[in-house]
Amino acid sequence: MKVVGGSASVALARGIASELSVGFVDVAFEKHPGGFPDSERYVRVLGPVSDEHVVLVQTTHPDAGARRLTAVVPYFGYGRQDKRFLDGEPVSAKTIAKHLAVDCDELLTMAIHNPGMLKTFPLPARDVSGMPAIGRYLKSAKVDMLLAPDGNAIRFAKEASAIADVPFDSLEKKRIDSYTVKITPKALAVRGKSVAIVDDVISTGGTIATAAKELRAQGARRVIAACLHGLFVGPAEANLKACDEVIATDTILSPYTKVSVAPEFAAAIRALE
Repeated sequence: MKVVGGSASVALARGIASELSVGFVDVAFEKHPGGFPDSERYVRVLGPVSDEHVVLVQTTHPDAGARRLTAVVPYFGYGRQDKRFLDGEPVSAKTIAKHLAVDCDELLTMAIHNPGMLKTFPLPARDVSGMPAIGRYLKSAKVDMLLAPDGNAIRFAKEASAIADVPFDSLEKKRIDSYTVKITPKALAVRGKSVAIVDDVISTGGTIATAAKELRAQGARRVIAACLHGLFVGPAEANLKACDEVIATDTILSPYTKVSVAPEFAAAIRALE
């Protein structure tokens, strides 16, 4: 038998292991080098537990007795931890989903890192699009063009551009590490235009800053950064000075929150069976 303590119950778990006279397995809860700059916890079991009876100790909170519970998780934390790279790592996104499934009947989230993962969740889960809200704002802001900073953001820019009724283009990005990106130069028809860079998440703002500098170099008159999830951590404030305006939705409240995705979630809730 081995005892493993969750982050809220390490001391108690150690005590239980001592009382049982069995091994206690430490767990790393901090960010690992090169990890996520938005302070999502990196979790790794630091000792062998294969074929053991594992006692996991982690405090929770009682059920409030609702008849049906729909979990609306606007920003699904740990969504980028969707694969196991090293022994002892959890697939944290799936772990969170399993936890929610204990008491929730369905899950609604927005722009999760890997939408295909929702099919593996142990409860009905749907990814709600927030791009209509972004598109409506950008239409009122009278932008001339939308830009996806990389291939992953093309689907967001395409959807928002249909609402804003303007064309879109994209750049090709290579991520060096969690804080550094390199964008391949590409000719864009942006001279004298107002351009919005559209992405799902702004974390440190490194991608946005690099894309904004490229737009400036090609003669863009005005550069707006628009995202669904505004984390704005680390050097984000300094990086985003490359833009004339920054907008984010209320999935995470910040000084840049200017758009509400409440209509999108309300529509999704009304569509539930």
